[in-house]
Order: sequence, then structure tokens, then C-alpha cells
Amino acid sequence: MRRASTAIAALSVALATLFAAGTPAGAAEPEAQRGPRLYVPAPDPDALRQAADLVRAGQLRDAAGIAAMVATPQAVWFGDQSPVEVERLVRDIVRDAARDDAVPALVLYDVPGRDCANYSAGGAANTAEYQAWIDAVGRGIGARDALVILEPDSLALLPADCGQDDAQGTKTAARYAEVNYAVDRLEPLPGTRVYLDTGHAGWHTVDSIVPRLIKGGVGRASGFFTNVSNYQSDDANSWYGKLISSCIAYVRGGGDVAECPHQWWPRDEAQAWIDAHVYVPAARMTHFVTDSSRNGQGPWIPPAGKYTDAQDWCNPPDRGLGARPTLRTGDPLQDARLWIKTPGQSDGLCLRGTAGPEDPERGTVDPDAGDWFPQQALELVRYANPPLL
Repeated sequence: MRRASTAIAALSVALATLFAAGTPAGAAEPEAQRGPRLYVPAPDPDALRQAADLVRAGQLRDAAGIAAMVATPQAVWFGDQSPVEVERLVRDIVRDAARDDAVPALVLYDVPGRDCANYSAGGAANTAEYQAWIDAVGRGIGARDALVILEPDSLALLPADCGQDDAQGTKTAARYAEVNYAVDRLEPLPGTRVYLDTGHAGWHTVDSIVPRLIKGGVGRASGFFTNVSNYQSDDANSWYGKLISSCIAYVRGGGDVAECPHQWWPRDEAQAWIDAHVYVPAARMTHFVTDSSRNGQGPWIPPAGKYTDAQDWCNPPDRGLGARPTLRTGDPLQDARLWIKTPGQSDGLCLRGTAGPEDPERGTVDPDAGDWFPQQALELVRYANPPLL
């Protein structure tokens, strides 16, 4: 008992030291002294409780893995707070990051009708309410630095895509107006860079998502993001980003979006097309960021024929943390690799077409979306690629 108490105390001291020093064990960003680094937010309290429970059980390596995971830079999510609350919370985060010479990644997730009113339903009640919320976020950021991940699934999953719109497309038009408003309110802030939604490389083709990005105001934003809360590999994400950026440049030059190569073209053919049609230097092309929080093992391939709806995006088994976040990707089009989805938090109740209530892949009832999922957190640590410890 005394040994367990000593270990728990040691873990608490180690975590406190990590956060106070701003040198997270899992970050592995050796260039950090050469410029701003990414921000490490306070951990989910349930993560600390899990780490302490693991120490008590003598599973010290797993406990250290959970500690290292939450001590790695990752995004902070905002949604459903009142304007007064979100302004205060955002201001607290950007101030805390500035004290550590760090750049926070802020996920804004409050658009009306988000997630087609499914697992992560919620958000503002209407456009006016959303605009007031965005105004509050802008006041909270002020002149400090921030990377804004603007509304995951807002463009990849429009109201028209999930049967929620009327014949006139009223809600879809409102969605575009809301995204454009956020771009115009936040991108002009001195230290803010705004990125728009593309879903992921296993979803929309390039010629499908590029018109949505353009209509959403990507030309006035810093760029776009891909793979948020998904499991596509870094290679797939980077290639998808390059194809999208190249297609945007081609369309801006008067080209037809239907002619752009998509992610399932043979790569040599797609690269030859880019070489022949895109002449814009990388500095003037649309940039992007990617989410590597859970892609260490790549996408989950469900057993053939086992489920009517496998939900391969929903708490898939045996995934791992991906490459560590960095602002120095080595790719002139990729501004950052981030952990956007908070690793260890559930995607929601995954039934995979069964009556439930258990997730048939796990034999347990999955936690609600956004709640801590100890089983998945351990998998992410144990299957991390590259290894976390």
C-alpha cells in the first residue's frame, strides 16, 4: 500500500513537472528551441484518474504511457458554451499558451446542426446565435497566436448530405454563411490562422470537397484541415492535402474542378497532371494541417460481411497514437501536424448496425462522445506508432 501511494505521488509530481516545464514527454519536437511550440492543455481529469489507478495496480508502464499521452500538445475543443463563457475560456487558453511561448490549437465546434444531430449533436440554435458565439471567440483570442480548426464536419457533412435541408437548400446556405462569417471574423486577427474542414482522405474526392472549400471562404482563410477524429495515415493525409491545394490553385486559374486528379488516381499520373497544370509556388498555394492523434495503425478494416454498418470511424479497436505534433513538417504546404481529436476520448456509442447496447467489437457499452474511454486510451498508448515511450 505504501509503495502504491509513493508511486501515485511520484506520478503526480512528474505530471506537474511536465506541465510546468512545458516539455511534454511525448512531444518529441527537437526544434522547439528555434521558435514557438505547440501548446499542451491541462489533461482530462479522468486521464489522471486512470493513470493513478494503473499505478495502484502496478501497471507502471501503462501509467507512464497515459501520462506521456496527455503531456503531448493537443487541441482544445470549444462548443455549446455561452458567448460569455467561451470568451473567458478562450482568453484563458491563449494567455496560458503565450506565457509558455506556445501556439494553441483551438477547435470551434458550435455550428448549428453539427454532426447531422447524431453522436455529437448540439451547437448554436441559429445563425445569429452562432455569429455572436464566434464574435466572443474572436474577443477571447484578441491579438494572441492561435490555430483555429473551424468546425469539423461543417463542410464535409452539410445539412443537405444528411436529409436535414428543405427543397430550397436553406440550411445548407446558412451553413456556408456561418463558415464564411467565422473566417471573416477570425482570420484578420493578428496572430490567428483559420483552417476549414475537408473530412478525410477516405471520404470526399478532391473534386467534391474543393467547391465546398471555395464556397466556404478558404481563399480568405489560412487553409484547410484533414483527418480530424479519423485514422488515415500521414502519407494519405499529406497526399490528399497536396491534391486539394493543387486543385484549388487550378480552379483559381480558371480550370475546371472536374479535371483535378483525386486521391484514388495512380500517384504518378496525378503528379504528372500537377506538374503540367499547376504553376503556383507553394508559398502562394492554400496550406493545410492534419490530425495524427489516432492514426498510428492506420484505418480499421472491419471483418468482411460481419456488420450492416461497421462504423469504421467509431472507436475502432487496436488503433494507436500517431506521429507527434509539430509546426515543422518539412512540407511547404503543410503548416502543422496536430493532435486535434483528444486521444482517449470516446467517439460515442458504437453499435455497428446491431441492437446493442454493447459495441460488438469490444463487448462493452462505449462512453458518450467526448467522455474518457480507458480501454481505448490504453490501446492508443500500447499501439502508438512511433512508440510513445
